[in-house]
Amino acid sequence: MRRLIVLLIFLVPLLVLIIMGEKGLGINPLLVVMILLVLCFAAGAFMGTGREKEESDQPENNRPSDDDIRLLANELQPFLSVNGWNAADGIVQFEGSLRSDPADAITQINNKLGPLQLRAVLTEAEQNQVRVTLVPKAAEEPAEKKPNWWLHGILLLLTLATTTWAGALQQGVNILEDPSSFAVGLPYSIGLLLILGAHELGHYFAARHHRIQVTPPYFIPAPFALGTFGAFISMRGLVQDRRALFDVAVAGPLAGLVFAIPALLFGLQYSHVITGDAPIGLSHSGVDIGSSFLMASLSKLALGPAAVEGHRLILHPLAFAGWLGLLLTALNLLPIGQLDGGHIAHALFGSRRARTISNVALVSLFLLAFFVWPGLIMWAFIVFFVAGTRDTPAANDLTPLDPSRQALGYFAFVLLALILVPVPHSLYGNFGIHCPYV
Repeated sequence: MRRLIVLLIFLVPLLVLIIMGEKGLGINPLLVVMILLVLCFAAGAFMGTGREKEESDQPENNRPSDDDIRLLANELQPFLSVNGWNAADGIVQFEGSLRSDPADAITQINNKLGPLQLRAVLTEAEQNQVRVTLVPKAAEEPAEKKPNWWLHGILLLLTLATTTWAGALQQGVNILEDPSSFAVGLPYSIGLLLILGAHELGHYFAARHHRIQVTPPYFIPAPFALGTFGAFISMRGLVQDRRALFDVAVAGPLAGLVFAIPALLFGLQYSHVITGDAPIGLSHSGVDIGSSFLMASLSKLALGPAAVEGHRLILHPLAFAGWLGLLLTALNLLPIGQLDGGHIAHALFGSRRARTISNVALVSLFLLAFFVWPGLIMWAFIVFFVAGTRDTPAANDLTPLDPSRQALGYFAFVLLALILVPVPHSLYGNFGIHCPYV
């Protein structure tokens, strides 16, 4: 909730600035930067106050006694060569070297400490050491709740309505004034909901396969812009290992692409190519064929010789939904914090390397937003406050992925590059795209 409030602190002023820009009101870029900096300090103070309050609310006498810690250290000695320990808030952490394979060690430790209602979490520590965190079972194994199916259904119907309205509005039809024309908005609405639904259901079924507590998708309606803020699922409890973390993370983007790519290919056949160097006044449904390597390849496949006639497209509503699906997939695959790409990087490289990658990627995103494409500013702040820079470790955060999953993880990041990296103007001819720039 606190992250959501901070996110709204940023979104409301940003939306005001966007509206001012669309209405032709002058905006000083320096003023925008100053506003964002002020918001950063305000959000930081707000988050810091919350953390201080949470820390002050913690009981002071919740630290285990030295006798309890020595007892736990003795219990761990057959599995861990203990070099040090730390205790706070009822949780004890030991550092040292494992005496066996992590998968075997965590099983043996959990069997040993089961009667004490404790469960181990194995993570990386400094200097190639291992950290064993002993967590009370009640804290990491929440009771499973039944889904509120009526809530999921209502949100889905509301999102269907708002996306249908948005899709029709893109075609110049206001179904609030002419409800009988609602079918005009269905290609965009159904296409986008299939993509979003497949993405979240990919996560859902992968989580269920690994016996992780998970809710069905929540769709978020929005009565403006694209008609939706997307969809999400909620997982509870610890993921058992990096393999499960990887499977859940990668399943969503790949499942979404199963619908996004066909929607784009089919919709492109009904899209309008702007021929030659003709001046255009595109709405948000216009796109450069060479905006990415994947977009150029799919356009060439769908349009054939027509792609040679121009380099810009007015997208059919279904193609626009597919293009949005690619964009949302790319955003989710960014190797940052709790995004799907952040989880994939964590599973591939381990938590410490993933944290470094996450920080570099987030800084790069802000640099691109400020110096290359200002349209990324809002997304950069959303990613920062929603995804953060680190994710929750798995219970066994040490055992690496098998080769097949590693290959799939690298393929996911290749997809990210294919979706985001634009085609150099000098290579437009290789894709059969008319290029007015060279």
